[in-house]
Amino acid sequence: MRSPLGKSGLVIGQLRKYWFWYALAALSIAAANVIHALYPAVLGDFADRVEANGLTADAVRRSSLRLLAIGAGYCVLFGVGQYINHRLGRYFEFTTRQKLFRHFTRLSEAWFSKNGIGKLLSYMMNDVTTVRESIANGFNQLTNAIVVLITSAAVMLLSGIPMSVLAVSVLPLGAIPFLVVYFGPRIRRQSLKVQESLAAMTESAEEQFGGIKVTKTFAAEETARSRFGETVDRIRENQRLLVRLSGKFQASLPLAGAMALAVAIVWGGVLVTQGKLSLGHFVELTLYLRMIANPLHQIGNVINMVQRARASLERLNRLLAERPDIADAEGARPLPRDAASIEIRGLTFTYPEAGRPALSDITLEIEAGMTVGIVGRTGSGKTTLAKLLLRVCDPPEGTVFVGGQDIRLTTLESLRAAIGYVPQDGFLFSTTIADNIAFHNRAETRERIEKAARLADIYDNIAGFPDGFDTKLGERGLTLSGGQRQRTSLARGLIKEAPILILDDSVSAVDAVTESRILANLRKTRRGKTTLIIAHRISAVLHADLIVVMEDGRIVERGTHRELLKLGGHYAALARLQGEEAVVHG
Repeated sequence: MRSPLGKSGLVIGQLRKYWFWYALAALSIAAANVIHALYPAVLGDFADRVEANGLTADAVRRSSLRLLAIGAGYCVLFGVGQYINHRLGRYFEFTTRQKLFRHFTRLSEAWFSKNGIGKLLSYMMNDVTTVRESIANGFNQLTNAIVVLITSAAVMLLSGIPMSVLAVSVLPLGAIPFLVVYFGPRIRRQSLKVQESLAAMTESAEEQFGGIKVTKTFAAEETARSRFGETVDRIRENQRLLVRLSGKFQASLPLAGAMALAVAIVWGGVLVTQGKLSLGHFVELTLYLRMIANPLHQIGNVINMVQRARASLERLNRLLAERPDIADAEGARPLPRDAASIEIRGLTFTYPEAGRPALSDITLEIEAGMTVGIVGRTGSGKTTLAKLLLRVCDPPEGTVFVGGQDIRLTTLESLRAAIGYVPQDGFLFSTTIADNIAFHNRAETRERIEKAARLADIYDNIAGFPDGFDTKLGERGLTLSGGQRQRTSLARGLIKEAPILILDDSVSAVDAVTESRILANLRKTRRGKTTLIIAHRISAVLHADLIVVMEDGRIVERGTHRELLKLGGHYAALARLQGEEAVVHG
């Protein structure tokens, strides 16, 4: 049988795992409605007694107690079923969001560059919530509606009401399947548009909030409001169309029920006046048809919810079908723990959407324990080289080796565990400074955290805060200055004590004296380990064992600081531009 929510491992997995609880909820709701279906029969019997002048005090008491028992039984059983379904729905929401986040962490950096944060939050919030509501509320209402319809029909057939009256009365209900077939797909398609426009709005809001400083600096609040207003207008229009469709559909179902009730009253009333139908049966018939009207309304709600949930599931399934473009190759091996040598053989690399190579014919051999400086103008390929070493982008097979092992045939986890990477704009999280430094291992001791802070020359700054290392940072670390954020990020890279450390312009925001202290600390603590220092300032690479100069994606010079100055090429020209001090140090 095809699931009403389509092919979705998310929903089917939930139903299979918790089938017993779903079955218990369904049985509880079913039992509640079977009991509730006795309500018209009790009133019908009461009406017959009134008509026959056989009503006594004892009969009134018994009828009252029966109605009270029916109400109490219905409330308890229906409440239990609702509680189970809503609890299962919340658990689905919780586990699905965790699954989505795990999936996000597997996707590559390139995928995130094409999908904004707001869009991803829309998946996590809007789509998951829509499916959860369908599972919880939809299951409750659908079970309730089906059982009420079946029990009402069964009791009506067994009540002695003439079949001719029943057949004529329920005839208008035959239009319901046609209404479902017509409106269902249309509601689903429009729901998909609503979810996509909600994602666009979330993405727009995230972008506008992130750039609020720029907006205020340029006094462009009106422009920002206009841009955000356009996304809100799209949501309003899509939701208006969805409400129109849903309203027509939900109004049609009760209309069919009302027509059935009208037919019953007219036809049944004629039969009562002719003496062919008792007053009790007439009361039962009208009450049962009235009971059927509510399930029809519930079915309309359920179909609306299911169609909206199917639209959200389509989006979630498309997301979960995304596969990372960088993954472990079949048979990939982990790196040895102490792997620290790097070898690059004829590396040429072009970004997928670029027209020319970012790197061309790069050949470089770095022995374990060396400190290598990489300098060059912006866009010369320095950061691209770091990304390839980390396999943020995949190099061609057979071109990049770490510890003598091709990184394309190495497990990603072991490769990235062997490399500490500190970018220029290191991201800091909205948590404590200690948690940010110990990000890779939350079990790090305070002693090691403080040691890393000293090596990054940030310890005194942190100690000066009222809460010290327990100071909670604002969003993206805005509590700290640019230089403090950079040094905190550096401490996070140093505490890892990885065999290979890549500093990608990681001290560009600090003054010359602080930079000198940090580099001196690195020389002391990184002995026997490989360090790559990518920099624009020559002062950061003066003492490197090897300096590589890059230009337009190629290595144009290599050597020590003294050798490159004597060469009188690109490096020497850069040294002169940055001041005579760099030349004197040579």
